[in-house]
Amino acid sequence: MIELGMHTDNWRVLSASFETACQAAVKFGLEHIEFAVIHGQNFIQAMGYDPGVSLQSNPLALRRYLDSLGLKVSQIDGSYPMMGPNGSAFGVQYVQQSIRFAADIDCPMVDTVDGAFEIEGFSRDEVFRITCDNYRQVLPWAEDYDVIINVEPHGPYTCDGDFMQRLFDYFDSEHLRLNMDTGNTFIAGLDPLEYLKRFRKYLSHAHIKDVSEGLAAACRGEETGIACSEVPIGGGVNAENIKRCIAYLKETHWSGAISIECNGADENIRKSVEFLRGLLG
Repeated sequence: MIELGMHTDNWRVLSASFETACQAAVKFGLEHIEFAVIHGQNFIQAMGYDPGVSLQSNPLALRRYLDSLGLKVSQIDGSYPMMGPNGSAFGVQYVQQSIRFAADIDCPMVDTVDGAFEIEGFSRDEVFRITCDNYRQVLPWAEDYDVIINVEPHGPYTCDGDFMQRLFDYFDSEHLRLNMDTGNTFIAGLDPLEYLKRFRKYLSHAHIKDVSEGLAAACRGEETGIACSEVPIGGGVNAENIKRCIAYLKETHWSGAISIECNGADENIRKSVEFLRGLLG
């Protein structure tokens, strides 16, 4: 069964709080939320203008709050880039603490990504070696806490299907899986359905993004990731690909949560929920 949720990051572009996003999820009858975590403190978030959650906050209090709203957390977005030297210095500890936090709130998975650009001065083989070293340090945490680490197509390495296949083959771990993103694969110039089919066996979660006509014209094939859709899901040029992906997941009897990623204005969320519920049936 495919269950519907949303990412609180939809409200980052509106400078809104985590609580605002959660209330919207309740308003539109969603079962799940997903949120980004902050490794430390961010004064913007503390003032109520960012929908992320600090890893220094009390996870049990957060879980009580979400339980009171009837919301489950489908995934924590712990997406400091894991590829390359910065991933070694900062990404590893960030993901380790995200795993611990996820376990405390009964969240089954943590999302990870690469950066927006290729790492200057490093060959792809060198980046792959460092990437494996980085994931090797976080996978024991995932296994001990029984939390899945997802890898999301969001950059030049993760949108490279051969690089991703090599990573999954290298570890062959039930705790290293895929978070599909329909918008990022599309903006990277790929066919989202073909990418999904290639990695269907690893899929454990998905982000559903549409893409506006203007953004596609300006960036498709030039960028590898977008934060969220400017238009509601179903209102852009990626709508047919989303339909095909959902149909494929239903045909192959996939069960899991999918997160809406679009600008958090009420009308956008309402139209996105209606569009996806129509596809899910």
